[in-house]
Amino acid sequence: MIVDNDPRRQGPYQGRPPVGSGYSDGEPRSALRRFLGGSPMAVLVKLLFLSVLVGAIMATLGVTPGLLFWHIYDAGRALIDLGLETFHDFGRWILAGAVVVVPLWLLSRFLSVSK
Repeated sequence: MIVDNDPRRQGPYQGRPPVGSGYSDGEPRSALRRFLGGSPMAVLVKLLFLSVLVGAIMATLGVTPGLLFWHIYDAGRALIDLGLETFHDFGRWILAGAVVVVPLWLLSRFLSVSK
């Protein structure tokens, strides 16, 4: 019977890089390569390609970085205003309920102490 959690059984990794990772057994991965997710030149080429692609799409749609920033800023302000308006209404609900609940609670506490 094969048991998956047998401590004597070694896993597939065993301290070596996975097959097809591009690293030999003797080549340790540097902190920079781990952070970037590959060699710096390959990451630079990928980022350059994606930047050109996204820039072309933005230019086709007529979107500029400044316009994009102001749209995000306006959307954030609208959400904040909406949130504050909601808290304002919520605060009025609390006050309206407290006008009824707090006196009734005090009255019940006074009546329970006298027993």
